[in-house]
Amino acid sequence: AVVSTQSTGDGKLFAKEKAESGKFAFTLDDYDMFSVCFKGQRKSEVTGRSPPAPELSVNLSIKRGVEAKAYNEISKAEKLKPMELELKKLEDLSEAIVNDFQYMKSREKLMRDTNESTNSRVLWFSVFSMAVLLGLALWQVFYLKRFFKAKKLIE
Repeated sequence: AVVSTQSTGDGKLFAKEKAESGKFAFTLDDYDMFSVCFKGQRKSEVTGRSPPAPELSVNLSIKRGVEAKAYNEISKAEKLKPMELELKKLEDLSEAIVNDFQYMKSREKLMRDTNESTNSRVLWFSVFSMAVLLGLALWQVFYLKRFFKAKKLIE
């Protein structure tokens, strides 16, 4: 089996061949689109063709942000006590929550502006449609009145 990961910007980020099992990790600082590819191949040594593969199970767990940080390594590097490590985790978690709320607030503002703009357009389109229909109705009344006078069906 082959496991590979690619980004849109830099290309291949991670690749491992003959990956039958295990944990695979990489760390990035940029936001980007990623594709993760699992490819299972078996070839018969006699025929060179792929025999029917047995059932294959793939468990994929993607972690990002605070949950992906390696706090054990941070603890060793900064020589933190267990309580200080927990406080560091809580600090990072609260910072992530605040950032998520700021992002949601900006998205909500954008969606509200879009909604108000759409409502305004629908209102003006409805007013225009009503004016056109009213004008058409008046024209139809006058046209039919003139038509019937010309045919001398009404006075």
